[in-house]
Amino acid sequence: MTSKTPTPTLDNDLLSLLVESGVMTEEGLRTLTSRSKGEQSIFERLLLNEGYLIDNQLGQLKAQVHGWHFVDLETMDIAEQELSALPTVMREAQGVVPYRYNSELRIAMKNPADTKLVRLLRKKFGASVSIAYATDADISEALASNNAEYAEHCELVLKRHLEASKQQKTDDNSIIELVDSLLLHGVRSRASDIHIEPRREESIVRERVDGVLGTTLRFAPSVHDLVCLRIKVLANLATDEHSKPQDGKLQYITPGGKRVDVRVSISPITSGEKIVMRLLAPEDQALSMEAIGLQPEDLHRLQKEMGRSWGMVLVTGPTGSGKTTTLYSGVRKLNQDSVNIATIEDPVEYDLPGVNQIQVNEKAGITFANGLRSIVRQDPNIILVGEIRDSETAGIGVNAAMTGHLVLSTLHTNDAATALPRLIDMGIEPFLISSTVNVIIAQRLVRNTCSRCRESREVSVSELKESVPADLLKKLANGKKKIRLYEGKGCSVCDGSGYHGRSGIFELLIVDKSIQDLIMKNADADTIKQAAVKNGMRTMIEDGISKVLQGVTTLEEVLRVIRS
Repeated sequence: MTSKTPTPTLDNDLLSLLVESGVMTEEGLRTLTSRSKGEQSIFERLLLNEGYLIDNQLGQLKAQVHGWHFVDLETMDIAEQELSALPTVMREAQGVVPYRYNSELRIAMKNPADTKLVRLLRKKFGASVSIAYATDADISEALASNNAEYAEHCELVLKRHLEASKQQKTDDNSIIELVDSLLLHGVRSRASDIHIEPRREESIVRERVDGVLGTTLRFAPSVHDLVCLRIKVLANLATDEHSKPQDGKLQYITPGGKRVDVRVSISPITSGEKIVMRLLAPEDQALSMEAIGLQPEDLHRLQKEMGRSWGMVLVTGPTGSGKTTTLYSGVRKLNQDSVNIATIEDPVEYDLPGVNQIQVNEKAGITFANGLRSIVRQDPNIILVGEIRDSETAGIGVNAAMTGHLVLSTLHTNDAATALPRLIDMGIEPFLISSTVNVIIAQRLVRNTCSRCRESREVSVSELKESVPADLLKKLANGKKKIRLYEGKGCSVCDGSGYHGRSGIFELLIVDKSIQDLIMKNADADTIKQAAVKNGMRTMIEDGISKVLQGVTTLEEVLRVIRS
């Protein structure tokens, strides 16, 4: 029994309108539909990320196709009283926001085709109430901004706690509410991590959004200890342990019913216990291979290499560069009833249905090497090793690849070519590397230009000479005197930053015969890279430039990431 192919869900009427309105050509449409694999959500993400449309323009076209009235909620007054009267699940999960237009009450929905919900809303607010369509981003922003302001709400909670303390009363509810608010704000801000840091005179809360940390809240040291205690309880950690690091996991359910897995790390520092909570994306938000940002030709080459029955696929890059996301997208693609997939990870970041996942636990004797040995005896077709950290793990992985398994793993190197000498440094014989490694992907993450407020302008190449290295400028200009660059001017969706979301810039090194010969000769990374470029490899900087010109990201962002 094999897994069923998902039924294509693309909106053909929208596809036709995109061409008729001049948004894209027939050829461009064919390319994007192919990359989306028939999934509407992936297709729309590609449309926005690659600069064909901004969010509101896509919303207007969708409304036109379905005959809906379109509303830009940013320009409307949200009907706060009516909004608060709606059940949480209706606001958060079903995406409903009442607003006023010239004093008239109207309802914005992310799915006006839900006739049952429309009937319920008209029963509640009147049979004549108008229904309009708003984009998911607009709905989310309206809900986030019209709940009690985060800082103000937390201040009220802290004030309530302080008053109870003065009266020597126990007030657990305030701390529970504060921790819930921290998590909810993190989810709504699309934060990947929440840092709660004790300092001498106060504790601060910082969120990492699109790779950048920013302070969101401050409170007294006495509150910090109680917040730490609450998080330890939720993560099932020892509440009386303050001198050793602890790691755990908790699950947070948003008011709309969304489940978010949270990885918790608590570590003692000189001023107390620092807490870092990593918010893991729900399974339904996980990226497919088509959506991680690979250029079409690189995507095709990677899928071909991952389709092999044996060998190694390595993903390289620094911590936080999206290596695990890329590997998981590949595993999802390969996951079928006809294959046995096993992983050894530290930690297991996402639960993958149908995949056998092992968590590294050194106290229990489960290391990457031991776990990998165990997996090989479990009759696997595909093995994912979270990271090759040492010679022992590298050796077992290479041997597994030699004996008929497809091995996927990560390695910490700056670029793709450097991974090959690194394996030799780990003691792996060159002939084993040349005969087992199929492909190496190097990557970084760049912030996407906000599709809501993106604008373009023509810039003369001479203006960029002082800020852009000469070799890079030459590639960027490609013989032109002027180039078109894009940037976000700042809006409520991107919180004024001009960026919203992230995508990868990549280089894909295929280990062909010429690269194999260089490995056998113990060639250095520079020589291997030059040969790979000659064979058609697009470097990371070249991929970044391509995405700058497409409007996916900005020149400043690519320079920041490449230089870091």
